[in-house]
Amino acid sequence: MLAWVSLVAFLIALGSGPLIIPVLHRLKFGQVVRDVGPESHLKKHGTPTMGGLIFIMPLPIIVAVFDVHSLEAWSLVFLIWGFAVIGFADDFLKVALKRPLGLRAREKLILQLVLALIFTWVVGHYLAGGTRYFLPFGWGSVAVSWWWYTPISILAILGSGNGVNLTDGLDGLAAGATAIAMVFFGFWGIAFHHHTVSIVALALAASLAGFLRYNIHPARIFMGDTGSLALGAALAGLAIVSQTTLLLPLIGILFVVETLSVIIQVIGFRLTGKRVFRMSPIHHHFELGGWPEERVVSVFWFFSILGAFLAWW
Repeated sequence: MLAWVSLVAFLIALGSGPLIIPVLHRLKFGQVVRDVGPESHLKKHGTPTMGGLIFIMPLPIIVAVFDVHSLEAWSLVFLIWGFAVIGFADDFLKVALKRPLGLRAREKLILQLVLALIFTWVVGHYLAGGTRYFLPFGWGSVAVSWWWYTPISILAILGSGNGVNLTDGLDGLAAGATAIAMVFFGFWGIAFHHHTVSIVALALAASLAGFLRYNIHPARIFMGDTGSLALGAALAGLAIVSQTTLLLPLIGILFVVETLSVIIQVIGFRLTGKRVFRMSPIHHHFELGGWPEERVVSVFWFFSILGAFLAWW
């Protein structure tokens, strides 16, 4: 059945690309590339954004067909699509209404917090996940009280959503790295007989594979905040449901490093007046160091694979 899940999700995503990309072109929903980025990115100006629609659309269809009675599955759909709607609103304000910064940071944070609270409450009170977490490196598991479970889960959702958002700066980078993490969750679900985790994770992995057909360098479409926020929520949501929240920094190790690079850059500049990196997030540091975009992406994908292996180990 999981093979059918993957095949159907892949074909829906692959088939929707030629339908969605021309529509976004006609609507002139093109990416605005700011001058503060690498000069090589200026040629990407006008490439359609909001491409996250391609890989989130198959998910509710897959759940309706293969896991329709699972409250866990529909809770994940709620979280992922909720974050996608926030991202879509942000993208729409940027490209359609020409408001460069989109939603205000406070507006996005409040909306994300509300969704995270609802999801965490549902999972914690009504679903089978409970409040036990697996520990890394085979150290067993640990029970966590509700008072710790709630803030840890919310922090994971908010941090993961924005971590993927920061990573989405090169063609195929965030999509490929997230697909790797989704494969991890897919096999985790199989190994631990967690039907819903396998279905949702492999559906997203296959959808991302279809999306990469149009997002790999040179990208014909970008995922935008529509996609990056949804993927971050998916990572954290799957971790919470599968009780692997404490493994998430390893599963999504690239997103942690990208986020830390921004924090280090800001703090370093404020303390010393000098930049630690040529540019942050760190993928731009390597670009400005002379690495071709494709090399940065492939090396960072390999780094993501190592993180997934460490999380499994």
